[in-house]
Formats: sequence, C-alpha cells, structure tokens
Amino acid sequence: QVQLVESGGDLVQPGGSLRLTCAVSGYTWDYYAIGWFRQAPGKEREGLSCITRRGASTIFANSVQGRFTISRDVAKNTLYLQMNNLQPEDTGVYYCAAEKLQCSLSASVYDYWGQGTQVTVSS
Repeated sequence: QVQLVESGGDLVQPGGSLRLTCAVSGYTWDYYAIGWFRQAPGKEREGLSCITRRGASTIFANSVQGRFTISRDVAKNTLYLQMNNLQPEDTGVYYCAAEKLQCSLSASVYDYWGQGTQVTVSS
C-alpha cells in the first residue's frame, strides 16, 4: 500500500519561503510519478508540479514556474517542494500524490494521496 505524508506547512509572510516534505512508503521510485497539488478554500484542487517516475524530469504549473522547485531524496524516501516568493494566493492545503503511469497536473489521474498540510501566506 502506497502511503504519503506531507509536512512543513506554516504561516509565512508574503515574499517568504517554505519547504514542504512528502514522506513516501510502500513503493519504489521507479513505479510512481509524484505530484504536488494545492486546494484553496472554495476552489478546485490545482496541480502545481510533478516529478517523473525515475526523477528524470519535472513539470510546473504557470502559476508557480520560477518560484517553486521539486526534488527528491531517494535514500530518505522523501520528496520536497521548495516554495519561494510566496504570495497570499498561494494559501491553501498542499497535497502530494502518487500516480503509476505518467507525470500529470491533473488530480483525477492520481491514485494515492496524502492528508495535506496547510500553508497560509499573510502579513
């Protein structure tokens, strides 16, 4: 059973940075692409970034391109989302998710989800 646990969410001022962590278990990196998503109150879940099964490539949504980076530590079974220059519109619950076939920013294709971590950007 694939399990994902997010952490690192916090209250941060505009212009600040945060690094989110996604601890994964129950599978090997070769079999699942991992995506990061965000859901703001009253809005649909938005795909932010994805890293392919073997970490060969990444994709980013236009809304975070140039501000967010995604990386992984295979030895620690951990994925990271580094978020810089955060703005109030980045506020929401952040999720990581695993998908077996391909990297995607569409939430509907993902099979496994973490419980989410809250990020609030406010002065």
